Amino acid sequence: MLLLVGLGNPGPKYEKNRHNIGFMAVDRIASRHGFGPWRARFQGEAAEGAIGGVKALLLKPRTYMNESGRSVAEAARFFKIPAADIVALHDELDLAPGKLRVKTGGGNAGHNGLRSITAHMGNDYRRVRLGIGHPGDKALVHSYVLNDFAKSETPWVDVLTEAVADAADLLAKAEDASFQNKVHLRMEAAGFGEVAKVGGARG
Repeated sequence: MLLLVGLGNPGPKYEKNRHNIGFMAVDRIASRHGFGPWRARFQGEAAEGAIGGVKALLLKPRTYMNESGRSVAEAARFFKIPAADIVALHDELDLAPGKLRVKTGGGNAGHNGLRSITAHMGNDYRRVRLGIGHPGDKALVHSYVLNDFAKSETPWVDVLTEAVADAADLLAKAEDASFQNKVHLRMEAAGFGEVAKVGGARG
């Protein structure tokens, strides 16, 4: 079984924050692939289903970002899912808005959600890095990620999360390069190929 974890903070206050794009992406996957209802499990919300014939569990931890690993570890223990079959979808400051990269392992780049998962599960899980851009000053990062996407950003966020959901069968089969390319082609076709060339998110 594949465990797809969206990273974010629970509750309506944080729902549209840049930090919550991981939640937005797994919500789209659940809807696109007909997952069962979200249920309170594993210190989070979980939904079961299949993506391209691959059995999968979607998880949105309700522990707050910096304790995400507790929820992930509980689900992984229950289903005996190794780190290699865990995929974390998260916001990425070091990628321009609308860009996407997939990688296995590596550093956590100061991301508290990833740091927590690594502490509980080791580092050998996959990450889908969803670019949100950088505010340009380290001192502004905290408020930037905990603010909502600007209205001008909503169109590319919608297309990006839809593209992730539509290409999720490739992700489920661990065809990461094909998944990444399909998402980028979709962004370009929607006219957002240039978004990634903007120095930072607007608004």
